[in-house]
Amino acid sequence: MFRLVFKYTTDHRREAILTPVFVILEVILDVLIPYVMSLIIDKGINNPAGSDIEYIYTMGGVMVALSVLAMACGAIAGRLTAIASAGFIRNVRMAMFKKIQSYSFSNIEKFEVPSLVTRMTKDMREMRMAYVAIIRQLFRAPLNLFFSGLMVYLINRKLSTVFFVALPILGTGLYLIAHTAHPRFRALFTKFDAMNASLEENFIAIRVVKTFVREQYEKVKFAATSDNVTAFQRRAEKIVVLNGPLFNLVTYCCMIAISWFGGNMIINGEMTTGHFMSYLSYMRNILFSLMFLSSTLMQIIFAQAAVDRANEVLNEKIDITDEGNDPDLQVEDGSIVFDSVSFCYDAEKKKKALSDISLKINSGEMVGIIGSTGSGKTSLVQLIPRLYDISEGSLKVGGHDVREYKLYNLRQAVAMVLQKNTLFSGTIEENLRWGNKDATEEQIIEACRCAQAHDFITSFPEGYQTDLGQGGVNVSGGQKQRLCIARALLKQPKIIIMDDSTSAVDTDTDKRIRQALRERLQGMTTIIIAQRIASVMDADKIVVIDEGRIADVGTHDELMERNQIYSDLYFTQQKGVAD
Repeated sequence: MFRLVFKYTTDHRREAILTPVFVILEVILDVLIPYVMSLIIDKGINNPAGSDIEYIYTMGGVMVALSVLAMACGAIAGRLTAIASAGFIRNVRMAMFKKIQSYSFSNIEKFEVPSLVTRMTKDMREMRMAYVAIIRQLFRAPLNLFFSGLMVYLINRKLSTVFFVALPILGTGLYLIAHTAHPRFRALFTKFDAMNASLEENFIAIRVVKTFVREQYEKVKFAATSDNVTAFQRRAEKIVVLNGPLFNLVTYCCMIAISWFGGNMIINGEMTTGHFMSYLSYMRNILFSLMFLSSTLMQIIFAQAAVDRANEVLNEKIDITDEGNDPDLQVEDGSIVFDSVSFCYDAEKKKKALSDISLKINSGEMVGIIGSTGSGKTSLVQLIPRLYDISEGSLKVGGHDVREYKLYNLRQAVAMVLQKNTLFSGTIEENLRWGNKDATEEQIIEACRCAQAHDFITSFPEGYQTDLGQGGVNVSGGQKQRLCIARALLKQPKIIIMDDSTSAVDTDTDKRIRQALRERLQGMTTIIIAQRIASVMDADKIVVIDEGRIADVGTHDELMERNQIYSDLYFTQQKGVAD
């Protein structure tokens, strides 16, 4: 926690340093007040010569001034704490977000999205509260404890023995509570991740839930997840709640001991009434300091689980990096060469998703990829822009190994229209400009015409300024696919990969999209993954993938003659069309 604080308080270091300064001033002023009060009682009220009203008024004014100054220092410290803590959390959250943006797919899959969301929201709140406790209470409580203890010792050494007996008892109890509570809070955070995952899945699939009338099932499922969180929360907090009874026990024992021994000392003349009253005030300061110190330590312990989870994200080793690569190396053309490439999703390489792939694609070719579900089609094309790294062999794009390029340069030359089409909140034009933020209106319209999207866009009352809503809920599946194709085309890439991206459009529109790609985008390498043979049969070459291996490569006519997998799939689909 402290290492994280020092590292991410750089731009608010002034506030972080000034806060303890004002806290120290506040503590000193607070500690002086009981001493001034003892002088008023002993020299002003209990004066053997009679009450000295002038002295009482003078010292009373000093007490008021000290109180006002202490309040001002506390207020300033509070404001500085708020600024520093907000800046600290912003820095940590931004560092986590930047790190996640550089993750490979396998890094993201390791954490899962709901867990990352929890770490950057709920965990950050816990860390902010702990940060406030560190730069304010963790200074105030020990200082107040020290100065009040010093005054207690100076006023009456015998009576101060009470605190020296109580402190080790309280400290040992707090340590045992903290040591037991931390792993339980750590386990609690994982249960929050599971609950958030359940919520995210339900909200994203709410249309499916309602269509299948599964609301009651989802309620029961969420209730079970929520009850699990509650059970772990109780298990963790039932340890922490022991902090209060332990503190109260020590406090009351100290009060009884001081009242008994202090009262006897007043009777015996060993202690004045003013000193006893100030002693009670200092006792209250000491005990409240212990209470604040206890709650601060509990807050830090609770937040330590959040800190551990933040460090896991920040310290995660990124699988795919481009450090040391030539920033000037650009992709010259769309040629692609797979040379004995194998790929595994798991780090242990126990199961290969792709095995011994050797394939050459010339720049400007249109290549179709056909294969059954799970055969490795998507895995193959995701290697081209280095969304994953190959496990064995070599992969060249534009004549250079993909690992020689800076990731930006490589991915800027490759456009992908993924299986799962994603649009963002905003207008159609704003979404299209993801492909090229500086695109002209003519370029946008041309890309949309090529993707067969211009006509339906202009049919909307607001045209390209139509708001899509979150995830593009205002357009159909086929329209969403065409917008994603247009967005990819605006990149003007050397290679465009369409991963089953026309599955929701009719065959005529599919044909017109492919025809436009061939006529208007000559020189661009086009890779089309499709379930329908009609979508790839006019490609320059067709690659048949079967169980992670290339079964055959050829034109439609060649594959019909010699490849059983391809011909069977063709006749099955033709029969379905005829039926």
